[in-house]
Amino acid sequence: MEGSAIAVAAVSYLAGAVPSGYLISKRLKGVDIRELGSGNPGAANVYRMVGAAAGTATLAADALKGFFPVLVARRISAPGENLLMLVCGALAIVGHIWTVFLGFRGGKGVATSAGVFAALLPVPMVPTVLVFIAGTALSGHISVGSILGALALPLTALLYGSPGPLTALALSACVLILVRHIPNMKRLLDLYLEK
Repeated sequence: MEGSAIAVAAVSYLAGAVPSGYLISKRLKGVDIRELGSGNPGAANVYRMVGAAAGTATLAADALKGFFPVLVARRISAPGENLLMLVCGALAIVGHIWTVFLGFRGGKGVATSAGVFAALLPVPMVPTVLVFIAGTALSGHISVGSILGALALPLTALLYGSPGPLTALALSACVLILVRHIPNMKRLLDLYLEK
């Protein structure tokens, strides 16, 4: 990679690593979101523990820190060249999940992945977001919507004939999100079994 590409890739990780939920919760309510609820600094926990305004702001910030690195990478890439965009998108997601600013313990990657793929795969993201909304509304759990949305993304990418490398990144993001949601899956299973 050229120097500019390496710099953009490094900045992509740092952009993803900005702990939006932690900073917003501290600013608005003076609380450490890692000590509340699930302890996760992502938008869902901020929404539940700090409020709708803080949660919505976190969601937007987390999505934008995935969206903009891909746009910058597109600007400096040759026409039709996807590699730098893929690398920057992946690094933004990794930065969010394993942020250097919070001891490498970050969010689950849902909103940042949404921002990355809104830039990389805007058409497949439309049904993916609809699946997320429907899953959340029908179940009453943001985690269910997130899991279903993560599963939908690589499928919609494949159905829309997206380039192989982009579909592969969508599948990788899906796997990461599912792994990060294993504790949520266990809690949901316990709730189901208690009924």
